[in-house]
Amino acid sequence: MSDHIAGAVLVLNAGSSSLKYQLVHPDTEVVVAEGIAERIGDHDGSITHEQGGEKTTETLELPDHLAAIRRVRELFASGGIDLASAGLSAVGHRVVHGGRTFYHPTLIDDHVISEISRISSLAPLHNPANLTGIEAAREMLPDVPSVAVFDTAFFHGLPEAAATYAIDRGVAKLHAIRRYGFHGTSHQYVSGQVPPLLGKDPSEVHQIVLHLGNGASASAIRGGDPIDTSMGMTPLEGLVMGTRSGDIDPGVVLHLHRVVKLDADQIDALLNKNSGLKGLCGDNDFRSVTERIERGDEAAKLAYDVYIHRLRRYIGSYMIDLGRVDAITFTAGVGENAAGVRADALAGLENYGIVIDPDRNAERSRTARRISTDDSAVAVLVVPTNEELAIARQAAEVVGESA
Repeated sequence: MSDHIAGAVLVLNAGSSSLKYQLVHPDTEVVVAEGIAERIGDHDGSITHEQGGEKTTETLELPDHLAAIRRVRELFASGGIDLASAGLSAVGHRVVHGGRTFYHPTLIDDHVISEISRISSLAPLHNPANLTGIEAAREMLPDVPSVAVFDTAFFHGLPEAAATYAIDRGVAKLHAIRRYGFHGTSHQYVSGQVPPLLGKDPSEVHQIVLHLGNGASASAIRGGDPIDTSMGMTPLEGLVMGTRSGDIDPGVVLHLHRVVKLDADQIDALLNKNSGLKGLCGDNDFRSVTERIERGDEAAKLAYDVYIHRLRRYIGSYMIDLGRVDAITFTAGVGENAAGVRADALAGLENYGIVIDPDRNAERSRTARRISTDDSAVAVLVVPTNEELAIARQAAEVVGESA
């Protein structure tokens, strides 16, 4: 057992079609190994793995998350790390939906697994994938405690006016229908990085965080506490996403059922898996969409315009909610890398004190940075999210408390 591995936390962050993983020391932030499996469920899946200073990428078919996890374990082993005997302190799992039951990091046992499964209908693209990771880790590493860190936890205390849907109160209470919010681990981590960048006390900062990846969400945060967020009871509501529609007239769902004769499962698949960018132009990879736009593809351009239009609507509404905005921060894959999205999302807002510096915005960097001008009243920032580190820290804390 290597000393530099003992005490590390293995983090499994399963998305709808991806698996990010990291072996990290929560105290020192030293990353021993990390990687990502992408396009899970497609014939052209891939895994990029970095360990011991070497980075490899392989293309292979990954039929499901379990197959991806098994291959990841083999990649660790090929680099000299046997996860079962490495002295890990915990396995930290991102779990998307905690319902009303879970809003703290939780040590996983059979009952917890049963409860996560019970509420999986609220996040059908994610909770089943999260459970696959949990079950695989418990099977492969039976002596290492697993901890669930819930995406919904950060938004548990939303103001009632923001969390409540305007439907029959009795029905809502009976079936726990409310706004839960998602990407909470990322929003919490990123918003916590902003006050030091501004040189302000966290209690003084009013900010908007834009988590833009294949899944996308926005949040309004006042003094460290979220007051609103774009995702709702499920991760389907809000911004336009890779395969999800985001906001849609509920009457459309009724029309699809009554007139088009689609059943609930077909509508679910349409809105969750075949909408968003994919539904509009047939492609949910933002890099591919951008390349198609550069070639003059009209469908890709419309998809992009719809994406930006929805994003600007949320930015504007949160500016009103907050009353004063100190920072607007972009994070996640698209937010951190797509300079065009950042520029277009905030274009023409100079009268509101939002001025992007084109040169700063065009700069590619993996560090947190300001991309607005020095005299911009509102700081526009790019802050790389680090959900894995946040999950590792919370998992280690739970294990330490239980010990």
